[in-house]
Amino acid sequence: MHKPLRHIRVLDLTNVLAGPFCCHQLAHMGAEVIKVETPGTGDLARQLGADPELNRRLMGVSFLAQNPGKRSITVNFKHARGKEVFRKLVASADVVVENFRPGVMDRLGLGYAALKEVNPRLIYCAISGFGQDGPLSGLPAYDQIIQGMAGVMHITGDPDTAPYRVGYPVSDTIGGMTAAFAIAASLADRERETGYFLDVSMLESTLCTMGWVVSNHLIAGKAPVPMGNENMTASPSGTFRTGDGLLNIAANKQEQFEAVCRVVGRPELAADPRFAERQARLQHRAELTRELEAELAKGSADDWWQRLNEAGVPAGPVLSVPEALAHPQVATRGMVGTFPAAPGVERDIRLVRTGFKVNGAAPAVDTPPPELGQHTRDILAQLGYDDAEIESLKEERAI
Repeated sequence: MHKPLRHIRVLDLTNVLAGPFCCHQLAHMGAEVIKVETPGTGDLARQLGADPELNRRLMGVSFLAQNPGKRSITVNFKHARGKEVFRKLVASADVVVENFRPGVMDRLGLGYAALKEVNPRLIYCAISGFGQDGPLSGLPAYDQIIQGMAGVMHITGDPDTAPYRVGYPVSDTIGGMTAAFAIAASLADRERETGYFLDVSMLESTLCTMGWVVSNHLIAGKAPVPMGNENMTASPSGTFRTGDGLLNIAANKQEQFEAVCRVVGRPELAADPRFAERQARLQHRAELTRELEAELAKGSADDWWQRLNEAGVPAGPVLSVPEALAHPQVATRGMVGTFPAAPGVERDIRLVRTGFKVNGAAPAVDTPPPELGQHTRDILAQLGYDDAEIESLKEERAI
């Protein structure tokens, strides 16, 4: 497939998740992504994951997940010749992505103001927890901190269990996706004569995705509350117990509610004054749930969700991650890629790609996640360094 970013070079200076996830998306759309890492240690994610041996090898599962298709070079930003190497890289690049605390790159003499002198059309994307200014801008931030401060945890769980964090690093991931969108949009400006400085805040990126919840507060004056698996806008819409397994039902329209009543064998519920209209159902949500679960107990989630969908009601089982990956809907669409005998791992690895297709094909990358510094010599040679210069840089620990 033709990849729209195939002529773009991205320098990925990032660690752990938000930044690597951003550049993971760009790589799958064809960008040449060069991961610029600290000599000796590299991305912290290289030491993270459920396989201790891979962590020891600096090829942790957390690193593998977000870094296929990239090349790795090690550069010491604190060494004068290392900075020289990086500036040459910047001169050849279209995009720089970093997720250091605000001010770190400026103190190194490698911030946007300095780098745009090297490359005036550079797109520089800085991802941070709180943004580049404001009273909290200098603080460190991890996903759970952002979830807590954005209000996500406050509304996750039910009234008896909240606050809960979302079960995966949702704010990191949203921050990375937001950055990838901002970069792609900037690259689409064909008439740009100067660069862009993109300031991506994980806190604001997370709040942006909470539009319904936030707007209920801002416009309707209704403070968000934890509702467990219930839907704040409709009933019956949430998770229901069956005779075997949990079932999600999203009957958001009147005709869908009436179809639910018919499928479970209780058509009279649609005329019950407690449930006949949307607002009444919201007020009597618990009573409606009890009525429906009494009928749903007569069958399994696997049986009910298919019957409901046939009647035009969105419904589905609650799957584990392994079950979701094994489901034919996922397994047949190219969502998971395999890299045989990946270097540094010495066994086949399977990794998820993107969540879309282009002209009928799932975007993919050709190479597995890189070992630390695996491509340093090749990249330096492309920049014009000869073997003697590369050895000199190595001896001085500039790379």
